[in-house]
Amino acid sequence: MIDLHTHSRASDGSYTPADLVVHAASQGVTALALTDHDTLAGLSEAEAAARTAGIRFIPGIELDIEWKPGECHLLGLGLRDNHPELLDLVERLRADREERNQGMIEKMRADGIAADIEDIRALAGGGTLGRPHFAQYLVQRKAAKNIQQAFDRYLANGRPYYLEKKGVPMSVGVSAIRASGGVPILAHPLSLYASWGALPGIIANFKELGVAGLEAWHPGARVVDCERLEALARTLNLCVTAGSDFHGAARPDRKIGKTAGRRTIEDRFFHDELAPLLDRSE
Repeated sequence: MIDLHTHSRASDGSYTPADLVVHAASQGVTALALTDHDTLAGLSEAEAAARTAGIRFIPGIELDIEWKPGECHLLGLGLRDNHPELLDLVERLRADREERNQGMIEKMRADGIAADIEDIRALAGGGTLGRPHFAQYLVQRKAAKNIQQAFDRYLANGRPYYLEKKGVPMSVGVSAIRASGGVPILAHPLSLYASWGALPGIIANFKELGVAGLEAWHPGARVVDCERLEALARTLNLCVTAGSDFHGAARPDRKIGKTAGRRTIEDRFFHDELAPLLDRSE
């Protein structure tokens, strides 16, 4: 069992990077990628923990890419070094995220909620501040009964406190990942909100920009859709990956090492799909 898409407290997960690795090992995961949003902060800690736990560690990241009307995320798997191009991009995204967070604070205050950015930052425990932490804060303030209600009422797209995230062009994200020795993989393609008729053309265009693979298997999709995505990847000669998009307590429905239909993530997604591309990039 492996997992090629997970998050720690360095972004919006609930486990520290080291605890994430320990948890993964305890569940039988033998190869693990940490792919926190727009940050490399947890990789060193997770890699050290993986050496102790005796599991294969795959340094990664998940970047926000400019896209409408849905969301486009790009995984970078197997990063070999923190190239200045990637570091500069991460800093740019961090500054954009901080601006967005301040805007959300202002919306909350205008609505009568005495929001304090430092109180919300404390919930992130030093990690990247994002909407899940705002949701926790709204629950604490009794503005919502639970995290899901906080998103449904206030933080989801089109709701009162939502502000659109700024992303980077796909070509910029791909270039930064490749400069760092990583493999660019399109994450959870159904979040693009594109029709099945349009999807092949979109993904073919991404391939032209340097995307090397497709995360066909994701717990947010139905098994039948994942099978369809895997078949599409085959026709486009893209590698196929699978992940849990594990966040811990922030998304309790997602289990480490499990993907769509609660299926175990098979070793083939690393050894048969990703590993040959990693070997080629060395």
